[in-house]
Amino acid sequence: MARYTGADCKLCRREKTKLFLKGSKCESAKCPIEIRPYPPGEHGRGRPKDTEYQLQLREKQKTRRIYGVLEKQFHNYYEEAARKSGKSGEVLLQILESRLDNVVYRAGFAQSRDAARQQVRHGHIMVNGKKVDIPSYRVREHDIIEVRETKRNLLPYEVARATAGERTIPAWLGVVPDKLRVLVHQLPVRQQIDTQVQEQLIVEYYSK
Repeated sequence: MARYTGADCKLCRREKTKLFLKGSKCESAKCPIEIRPYPPGEHGRGRPKDTEYQLQLREKQKTRRIYGVLEKQFHNYYEEAARKSGKSGEVLLQILESRLDNVVYRAGFAQSRDAARQQVRHGHIMVNGKKVDIPSYRVREHDIIEVRETKRNLLPYEVARATAGERTIPAWLGVVPDKLRVLVHQLPVRQQIDTQVQEQLIVEYYSK
């Protein structure tokens, strides 16, 4: 599958906000957006004010990049959300949050979603006692996600245990740090999702 291989920090600068793609670097003074808070490129500082369409497009791109989802897959998620009952934007965020790589990241087992995606692909993660190596796998209510016992001594998980409690865990997840285990209490509602996006702009973008 195609995947963006450029500099992650350029994506943050393009969206003019931190997307938290680089883990601890995003919290440090070395974060490029702190030094150059304008879009990359020759004309980054002199770009005109965004139009309504550009605002909608940028919000869609920002959300897609936060969760590390490609364009076609993101569009498919939106179409699925639009078919379901409820507000399409909120259902879309629920779908994105329920991805396995996002759950591993939210639980504090990885410093970024990219790192969480790699852990899943390398077969480190189990769901309900079975190995799952598909980052886009969608968790369900009452699922139990845990790191395989043979992988628990690897450095990322040692760090996860040592730093347990430093990151806020969403209320829809229950984490047991010493066992590297997560219980999905329920699928999240909008109030439990702290991703700073305006999902209504995404709905407006796809509704044109």
